[in-house]
Amino acid sequence: MGSSPFNVLTTNAVDLQRLLGEKQITSVQIVQQYFEQIDRHEPVLNALISRAPRDKVLRAAAALDEERSNGKVRSAFHGIPIVLKDSFITASNLGMSTTAGSLAFVGAKSSKNSAIAQSLIDAGLIILGKGNMTAPGGSSTGSAVAVAAGFSPLALGTETVGSIVTPSTRAGLYALKLTRGALDTTGVYTMSDFFDSVGPMAKSAADVRSTAEILLKRTFDSAKFGTWEGLSVGFVDPSVWQIAKEICTPREGAAEQMVEEYEAVVKLLQKEGCSLKYPVKVADADELTVDGEQAIMPISFWEFKNVGILKFIKSFDECPVSSAEDIVKFNKENSEKAMPAPFTEQNDLEKTLTYNDGPDKTEALKKAFRNVAQQIVDTAFDTQGVNLIVAPGDSSLCIHAAAAGYPIATAPIGKLQYNGRPFGLCVLARANEEESLLRFLAAYEKVAAPRPVPNL
Repeated sequence: MGSSPFNVLTTNAVDLQRLLGEKQITSVQIVQQYFEQIDRHEPVLNALISRAPRDKVLRAAAALDEERSNGKVRSAFHGIPIVLKDSFITASNLGMSTTAGSLAFVGAKSSKNSAIAQSLIDAGLIILGKGNMTAPGGSSTGSAVAVAAGFSPLALGTETVGSIVTPSTRAGLYALKLTRGALDTTGVYTMSDFFDSVGPMAKSAADVRSTAEILLKRTFDSAKFGTWEGLSVGFVDPSVWQIAKEICTPREGAAEQMVEEYEAVVKLLQKEGCSLKYPVKVADADELTVDGEQAIMPISFWEFKNVGILKFIKSFDECPVSSAEDIVKFNKENSEKAMPAPFTEQNDLEKTLTYNDGPDKTEALKKAFRNVAQQIVDTAFDTQGVNLIVAPGDSSLCIHAAAAGYPIATAPIGKLQYNGRPFGLCVLARANEEESLLRFLAAYEKVAAPRPVPNL
């Protein structure tokens, strides 16, 4: 990295805050170094769908430096950059679009930030750009890539089922999907209010913790952080809990390597004094049904068409579309740009238009489904006497988290021998038990191998 004051691929936000506090660096210098990294690698990685204008970012950084020199520090991340997934509305005067990854929203205007974006700005964070959204591996992929590639120390994603967990574990990051309903999602695109939640992605457990504290407007008890005290952790069997073959074709040797290193983590944590049970049993995702019927798609599709997309559209002052029907129509009329090969279909989007049940029927389904999910997860916690459940990152545990509305976190394990792709684990807790998850991440990070750093 030459004479650069810090390495964008390994330095985390807590480190940067320390350098700022010691007057070894300014926020202006920090954002300039991230700009250089973006210029170097964004043309290939395509992690950002829109970037904040540099003059605006530099002015914001300079103003925050000025505040700091006058003794005003707004939060633990005053003057630290962040990337937001392209589902968080930012006011048009910040110079970034918000499109939820859809060309149909290009040109939408808002005079206000989403409640979450505003709370980050109020805490002194600097928004560098919006993370690209993609279906393979989860729609927060651009945000995860931006952090791993050194474009920003922090990113904020959203997840319906797996969109924070999967990209984070595959980018070697620590991350947290907060309890559903923990934050005001006004001005955020959510596919389904029933499943969707928000969360930070970062290079360290401490970064995730500080971002969660800013988002939740609370401070966690420092005394127990970095210890296993009060945590009882159940690890599921990784040979049972694997990603479905139709979702991800297994490469010879990769599954075996992931099981081996996962089991090495179990042994390591036992040796380090973690109260641990292995293997623990949790009912399979196939049992997450209502009277034998699947509920995830009916709930998601109905909520997208009748709640989520309408709320998102209403958050803008001006928007070129006014409904799911408009988006489908736009994509058909602009198919060369909106649906380039090989993605020439919008089957799921078209299918949402057929969900015309009354709200009462969907409410009853949601209530029944949440009860089933919470019962499955709570039974696993209670019968095995654990307060956290760990599974491979490439598993269905994120489905249990979404269905129950519970928080889930990720931590890196290693990287695959054949292609260098990182993999990790995910950790589930009960509603509003973010502190237990954050304490696990901190204690795990102390003893685990360093997170894999990409070779760009």
